[in-house]
Amino acid sequence: MPLIPLSFVVAILLLILFVTMSNDNDGPASIGRARNSPFLLLILLSAFQAFFSGLRWGYSIEAVTYISPVGAALVPPLAYCGAAKLVQKRRIFAVARLSLHALPAALIILLIVVRRNAIDVVLPAIFTGYAAAILHLMQPGPDALRRTPFESAPSVYRALIFAAATLFLSAALDLLVALDFSWTHGKHAAAMVAVGNLLALIILSIASAMAVRGRATAETDEVIPSIAEQTDKETLGTIRSLMETKRFYRDPDLNLDRLARKAVLPTRQISTAINRATGKNVSQFVNDFRIADACRLLTETDKSVTEVMLEVGFQTKSNFNREFRRVTDMTPVQWRQMRPSPTLSRPS
Repeated sequence: MPLIPLSFVVAILLLILFVTMSNDNDGPASIGRARNSPFLLLILLSAFQAFFSGLRWGYSIEAVTYISPVGAALVPPLAYCGAAKLVQKRRIFAVARLSLHALPAALIILLIVVRRNAIDVVLPAIFTGYAAAILHLMQPGPDALRRTPFESAPSVYRALIFAAATLFLSAALDLLVALDFSWTHGKHAAAMVAVGNLLALIILSIASAMAVRGRATAETDEVIPSIAEQTDKETLGTIRSLMETKRFYRDPDLNLDRLARKAVLPTRQISTAINRATGKNVSQFVNDFRIADACRLLTETDKSVTEVMLEVGFQTKSNFNREFRRVTDMTPVQWRQMRPSPTLSRPS
């Protein structure tokens, strides 16, 4: 019975993940949200890369060495484009953007033909450059994810930081493999590639899946008017008023761009004012209103915890429980147990 390389198993699992994420994007919950195609393509590409790795190191098929470097060169650009889609509102013209990020793969194809040994240096440089670019995008923290709903912004932010770190580690692994071929004629290369690259592909795919679930809301043609600078106090007062009177925090897809349109204020002005005045990021500030409302509903009504969670704008129990504990130092169930049972009015 032929031995099935672990890479093939990983490839199958990644294909299943790709199908699951694609179907999730087509479901009812995705209405009004934009598909993050770069991250979906990254998961699919990772599956093919795992398959090629199995052919190369499991069955010694040398022809794969002409394909896998090109696929590897496409991984960092896809990770960056996926992150940029969650951050940037205005996008470069599609053809120009695709041409720009296709250059690394084109360069690798050229090197395969004219100077193959240079790939061992160029490929790690591509991974390192794009990893640094992703970290630069994430420099403002979770508030950088302007088009990501506040509820999922912290987890998506952590996933993108993890993805950037994985790109750095992949670059280091490629250099180690190149050194191993120089020093020991590739004695340890198979083991390093089999373990290191597979782990990197799995981590990148999981990070991409998390980012796909926290996908951006669809763009609109609305333009935020440019207004004169206001003090942090005035800006904060405007946002508080919207939260208290309009209850905008109950919108589960509320993000920084959408909040800025409702407040008719620039996104940077809002995030800067909240950061300086409260020491919190915008998602924490909004979630404070959600938790305060949840506490009121848990105290004054007999609605279930799940009903309260959905009513105040959360969509997942994990995020709701985490934010509830951050604000109150207890779970929603513990909060309800510590409060007297609500007195319900009965019809006369």
